[in-house]
Amino acid sequence: MAGHSKWANIQHRKGRQDKLRAKLFSKLSKEITVAAKMGDPDPDKNPRLRLAVKEAKSQSVPKDVIARAISKASGGDGENYDEIRYEGYGPGGVAVIVEAMTDNRNRTASSVRSTFSKNGGNLGETGSVGFMFDRKGQVTYPLSVGDADTVMMAAIEAGAEDVETNEGDGDQDPGNHVIWCADTDLNDVSTALEAELGESDSTKLVWRPTTTTELDLEGMQSLMKLLDALEDDDDVQTVTANFEASDEVMAQLSD
Repeated sequence: MAGHSKWANIQHRKGRQDKLRAKLFSKLSKEITVAAKMGDPDPDKNPRLRLAVKEAKSQSVPKDVIARAISKASGGDGENYDEIRYEGYGPGGVAVIVEAMTDNRNRTASSVRSTFSKNGGNLGETGSVGFMFDRKGQVTYPLSVGDADTVMMAAIEAGAEDVETNEGDGDQDPGNHVIWCADTDLNDVSTALEAELGESDSTKLVWRPTTTTELDLEGMQSLMKLLDALEDDDDVQTVTANFEASDEVMAQLSD
């Protein structure tokens, strides 16, 4: 959602990009290894692996890192990870979904629970907030690929469900086209879009909020502490929250 995208831009502006980039590479590599272990190590024969490799490439993960992650799985050297989803509430009643990959369930559960409680949140049971989100495929493109009508036509032809065009506000937020599809259609839709529009900026499965909670400046400051702390956990792959905030609040946060 737009709020979550703006939060990512604020993280970038605050100079955390190097640390975030290293963690992102690690998380993407882990996803590649798990996907390769669960199916064929050939991306052309393994849709999940293909999407993982595509997302890694779009985030500029070096080819040798991608190859090494696949090799770990096919050689039997990669760790065995369990995939776990945690659900809870953050400050202001914002719903939060945390996806993790771990080789130690007890360690991860304890860490995530502690992070919630230390940052004004509460970890709930599985399903406690999931009903406020839909699982969707998301493909993003820069505005430079074409105007909204051009992208909309390409998306319809590819079998997508919806397109959002965000104009952005300059260099810090250049804007983009966000294309949504059913989670089970992401591989086919992204392939069709690539043939028409070229390589995407990002292709991944996400949790799309169906309802949002608006926060003021104080609420956003508290929530950002929780989201940042969760994303700093090495076992955590993704963090999604259903917050919304006004442009004025987001501008104050980025100062």
